[in-house]
Amino acid sequence: MDGYKEAYLTLDESFRIGKIDDRIYGAFIEHLGRAIYGGVYEPEHPSADEQGFRQDVLELVKELNVPVVRYPGGNFVSGYNWEDGIGPREQRPKRLELAWKSIETNEFGLNEFMDWTEKAGTEAMMAINLGSRGIDAARNIVEYSNHPSGTYWSDLRIKHGYPEPHSIKLWCLGNEMDGPWQIGHKTADEYGRLALEAGRVMKLVDPSIELVVCGSSNAHMPTFPEWEATVLDHTYEVVDYISLHTYFGNRDNDTPNFLAQSVGMDDFINTVIGICDYIKAKKRSQKTIHLSFDEWNVWYHSNEATTKQEPWQVAPPILEDIYTFEDALVVGCMLISLLKRADRVKIGCIAQLVNVIAPIMTRTGGGVWRQTIYYPYLHASLYGRGEVLTPVIDSPAYDTKDFSKVPYLEAIATVDDDTNELTIFAVNRDLEEPLLLKACLGGFVGYQVVEHITLTHRDLKAVNTEDNPNNVAPKSDGDAKLDEEMLTAALAPASWNVIRLRKDPS
Repeated sequence: MDGYKEAYLTLDESFRIGKIDDRIYGAFIEHLGRAIYGGVYEPEHPSADEQGFRQDVLELVKELNVPVVRYPGGNFVSGYNWEDGIGPREQRPKRLELAWKSIETNEFGLNEFMDWTEKAGTEAMMAINLGSRGIDAARNIVEYSNHPSGTYWSDLRIKHGYPEPHSIKLWCLGNEMDGPWQIGHKTADEYGRLALEAGRVMKLVDPSIELVVCGSSNAHMPTFPEWEATVLDHTYEVVDYISLHTYFGNRDNDTPNFLAQSVGMDDFINTVIGICDYIKAKKRSQKTIHLSFDEWNVWYHSNEATTKQEPWQVAPPILEDIYTFEDALVVGCMLISLLKRADRVKIGCIAQLVNVIAPIMTRTGGGVWRQTIYYPYLHASLYGRGEVLTPVIDSPAYDTKDFSKVPYLEAIATVDDDTNELTIFAVNRDLEEPLLLKACLGGFVGYQVVEHITLTHRDLKAVNTEDNPNNVAPKSDGDAKLDEEMLTAALAPASWNVIRLRKDPS
């Protein structure tokens, strides 16, 4: 390993910053393009079950171990009447869907989604419409979903074939209400007041629910972070989380800068935490607001193709990014960014789950395959459980157009006391040279290397397709070795690495 750049990582048992909420590995499905129709739901597909759910898609979702799925939007929800998607299908109205200029058939709605979540082994994160609607619709959907019986809306649910409440515990108070593109766009004061009153009545119907209030759509909005401060000033005592959204792209084909974008994600998270704590201090509150990063991903490949789609189609193929190997590296860095502040980031939703800027891709009537970004998400979900350990990192660095002193080594570690596992997630951002990782594991006595998973490819632009689904796929071929408390591993150029260690309980 002579001649390699070296990066040093120090871990210790005492470096724990907080327990990971499993919901940080959530996902998102919107009535958008082929996410629902042709994605999770396709009654004519050979794999469809009796409810029309694609079982091939369900298997990949279950493989990811997704704990929560946000639904039904997204921009879609701000013009959505939730009542359109319940009751007999033949009586459901077809509507112009203004957010994405499509026709919504309402063949798939709230109850179908809840059935799907049960089959997928996940839970619902339900968004309500605070764009074109308000307080009444908010309380009614909670009553329909969560009240046992004996009222109009709960008895209507029973009439629709669901005698037991859905017991949806997590609710989003609208979507991206700071954005002028949003149906029913509002100022921070307008939205803050509406979110407060809607949240109050929702918790009167069911005091056990948790609420997510809309933060800024991204860190570059002109109203950020004043939006957060104003909205929380109104809603602080009624909500539990504030949302963050961010998407990255490589439009300039500047890969070193692209791989550095998660540095901006770190700053975004830390700024929002600061605003939350400022309002906490201002209100002399004992309550801590946590973060819901409920839209995040790489998104830029499909923008041009989407603009060429004819409007008013049913489930048109829009926002279907075909992800490259370098996109997978960025997704890995973004997952690490979420984990760095797992003490405050409790919910995360990769946007989205199927077909629409998604780790899972299908062909309508045909196959299903894992996109490149599927794998970092899979690894984090499977192995990134327990508590986060904040490492001390000493790494060579580089400068980019947008960032300075970007470390070649991006890394985080998790420890799970239930399974006696320690996991290091690491990205080598260097495109040309390997990076020799030297990790001092203080206090982790009796651990052994179980596996060193790598995701690499000679072509940064390599993709997976239906015909070549394993072009970019992980291998258990890393060389991580542990000598007493010193772990060494050669991290290949431009690579995602998962180093798993386990302690023998005996």
